[in-house]
Amino acid sequence: MRVAIFSDIHANRPAFEAVLAAARARHAERIILLGDYVGYGADPEWAVDVVSDLVAKGASAILGNHDRAVRHPSETMNDAAQIVIAWTRERLTADRQDFLDRLPLTHIEEGALYVHAEASDPAAWHYVRSADDAARSLAATDARVTICGHVHRPALYSMSAVGKMTAFVPTKEIPVQLLTGRRWLVVLGSVGQPRDGIAAASFAMFDTVRQEITFCRVPYDIDAAAARIRDNGLPSWFADRLYLGK
Repeated sequence: MRVAIFSDIHANRPAFEAVLAAARARHAERIILLGDYVGYGADPEWAVDVVSDLVAKGASAILGNHDRAVRHPSETMNDAAQIVIAWTRERLTADRQDFLDRLPLTHIEEGALYVHAEASDPAAWHYVRSADDAARSLAATDARVTICGHVHRPALYSMSAVGKMTAFVPTKEIPVQLLTGRRWLVVLGSVGQPRDGIAAASFAMFDTVRQEITFCRVPYDIDAAAARIRDNGLPSWFADRLYLGK
């Protein structure tokens, strides 16, 4: 099955529209969403409605830390991010907030674990930024493949049968076979706020039959997304950084 996986959309409508179109063009048969549908960007209502509609049509979606912060202000994040969450909270109806609040922290399917942050403590929102972080996450689950977001930078980690860790940055459009002799942790990039120095929206296609994952990048209308942030009086840094990809 060809699975399109999206993470960290962050209310960026042009980016989300672009990756959805790209996934359709790649004949995606299933969609899995790894959280952070809101925050930073200026179209939270639209983003939540699209995710809700995708779930109603059979997609799976899990909770991100920005999504949880809408109903739980105690979630820790920087001041600028808190400003956007407070603004988002005012924009989302109770039904939309309820939808986010009901999302699960993890999803397991065909031997793969999907989580927003990492598996050792999904609600603590730890980042996977190193091989040690990846090893901690892999040790917490029996899943052979763990797929997460949260970091906004694509990465791949694998663990050998004797526990040796390998880490590398994947090349876009080059399928990586997730060899059965190893365990894998896949870190997606971000749809709506990439931070790896590349401005294009990021997502992945996972072929569950071939056990291959392909990292994809899609250009989108950054000017439109940045203008929406500025026009709504949100911190301008979240618009500026879209051009920088960081």
